[in-house]
Amino acid sequence: MEAIPVSETSRPPRARKDAQLNRQRIVDAATRVLRAGPQPVKIETIAQEAGVGVGTLYRNFPSREALVEEVYRSELARLCARAGELLAGHPPAEAMRAWMGRYQEFVATKHGMAEALRAVIASGAISSGTTREHLNGAIATLLEAGRRDGSLRADVEPADVSASMAGIMLAAADAEQAGRMLGLLVDGLLARP
Repeated sequence: MEAIPVSETSRPPRARKDAQLNRQRIVDAATRVLRAGPQPVKIETIAQEAGVGVGTLYRNFPSREALVEEVYRSELARLCARAGELLAGHPPAEAMRAWMGRYQEFVATKHGMAEALRAVIASGAISSGTTREHLNGAIATLLEAGRRDGSLRADVEPADVSASMAGIMLAAADAEQAGRMLGLLVDGLLARP
């Protein structure tokens, strides 16, 4: 009797859900490990943190660069989505302050993957222009909500805020100083009576 091949489309939905879950666990684990510091991170460490084998990690991400690209894209998407989520439960100025704290975490994750991220950027898979565009969209959402309720200045462009945030992250001596400087930036965005 001949074995009937199982195609991708006839595979049970559970297998696809398990694969998706493993992929997300790998991305989440890589994010946590990369956020911990700039030292080179072993693929084995990420696999162990995710609770999967190295083979499973490589089936999902054939190279370190592919994993770093996915972590970067995932973190950027989460950061940008967070703007609307924060606005759903907080006044715009408070949401902006919390969102900038999340931005600081995003930048910390980038430091942990700096070497691999440079290779991904050099390949053209990620561009600073696209990143800026996404960040500016999230900032515009926050600014517009603040303009509508009168809590944030109406004369500020999203690109000015994102450039200021980037400058702060480059100039700050440490995370504590960066947090204080981002707080000052938010204070500068508040509408004057």
